[in-house]
Amino acid sequence: MAFLRVREILKQADEKKTSVIAFNCIDYSTIYSVIAVAEELNKPAICMLYPEHAYGKNVINLAGFASTVKSLAERVSVPIGVHLDHSSDYSFIIEAIKSGFTSVMYDGAMLPLEENIANTRKVVETAHLLGADVEAELGYIGLAEKDLDTDAYTQPEIAARFVNETGVDSLAIAIGSAHGIYASTPHLDLQRLDEINAATEAFLVLHGGTGIPEDQLEAAFTRGINKLNVGTEYLRLWKSSMAKYTMDETCLPEEAPGKVQEQLMNYLRKKMQLTKM
Repeated sequence: MAFLRVREILKQADEKKTSVIAFNCIDYSTIYSVIAVAEELNKPAICMLYPEHAYGKNVINLAGFASTVKSLAERVSVPIGVHLDHSSDYSFIIEAIKSGFTSVMYDGAMLPLEENIANTRKVVETAHLLGADVEAELGYIGLAEKDLDTDAYTQPEIAARFVNETGVDSLAIAIGSAHGIYASTPHLDLQRLDEINAATEAFLVLHGGTGIPEDQLEAAFTRGINKLNVGTEYLRLWKSSMAKYTMDETCLPEEAPGKVQEQLMNYLRKKMQLTKM
């Protein structure tokens, strides 16, 4: 158990007809809180890094993130995975794998289909040689504050072709979710999910886990979604908690991280209960 490849964790979720939750993390406190609550609830979890936090914002580097997840995971008994979120940069993806990431996402969703297939296949071939899993995206998972385009949803027959021609391990699909804070309540296309799940053997991933009603998530988990990505609400809570406790004159500097982790863990306990792992 402890530190596992993401593919093995998704396999466990698929066998139980449920999902594992993957959280975008940004520092030690966000990583530690995910792993601590996963152990407390006896539920697998995945810690993800958004590339911009490594090469744009310089919050944490690739090796530091991967080694932090691995070292904390080795102290617990539940399966913990590490994953690189959205990246379209082949060189950066390979660097992440060499830095300790055992799962990566190549995002070519905005490219023409043939180019997305070719680029994803190239990443898969290299990643598999290096012992890493690959997630790709098909269809367009946009921004929640904009109207969702149903014409950009993933098509089952194209999903089957995409998986067959790329050899990808998991597939992020567009069925009504989006990144960010929703302008109105989202409505997942569960019938399309059924059709995609029937068309391919790849593990299916749902992005945009912030703000989707729990009943829709529970239904999606039983119908093929094996990984749910959550970032916006978790990182917003981290930001607000950091601001609160670092500005609180009654809180000593060395006490602030513990206070932040307490807030994060309270949130995580509720969120992780959504899965049947």
